Amino acid sequence: MTLVLVVAAVWLLFARPWDGDARAAGAGGDAAHAAEPLLPVVSGGSSTPTPGLTGTPTPGATVTAAPTPGATTSAAPCATDDLEVKAVTDKTSYASGQDPKLSIELANTGSTACTLNVGTSAQVFTITSGSDTWWTSTDCQTQPSDMVVLLSAGQRVSSAQPLTWDRTRSSVATCDAKNRPNAPGGGATYHLSVSIGGVVSTDDALFQLY
Repeated sequence: MTLVLVVAAVWLLFARPWDGDARAAGAGGDAAHAAEPLLPVVSGGSSTPTPGLTGTPTPGATVTAAPTPGATTSAAPCATDDLEVKAVTDKTSYASGQDPKLSIELANTGSTACTLNVGTSAQVFTITSGSDTWWTSTDCQTQPSDMVVLLSAGQRVSSAQPLTWDRTRSSVATCDAKNRPNAPGGGATYHLSVSIGGVVSTDDALFQLY
């Protein structure tokens, strides 16, 4: 896969990671992990859309800065200790019929700029309840892609387009199924954890389904 180095100040703009109809984790929707990435976008730079990276599915990144294929930089890869990753949900409680929207916040807490692969191949969203893993964004992912971006020192970015979980169980064996098990409601508690570029979120985002 070709690594595209994004050297603009406007970074990752998480694009939806799955099927082409924008359903993040719907029945068969996990396949949405195909195609484009779902990244965040760094603020403060060009907003020129990235060819082929806008509005496509796959946990990866939709970059709103114009990446320069083949561009080079002297910045070193980001050190794990210099990255802060946070799992985010749009609410802490969802009524019946409401689907959770999932995002990632990422910050370079180091003192120098660094590069990180934030493509669809480097992003994972996982939802659990107790010891039961209900959904993983990579279960039905297809055509994962790499995307290397430059993060300035102290830069903090977040998903511009969250992923939507349709409250069903994911499985590599049921990617095309129309009747996947629905997650229990009634106040059941769930945890969202995320990782990007190999860096796992420090804390889970907790939410309840009704």
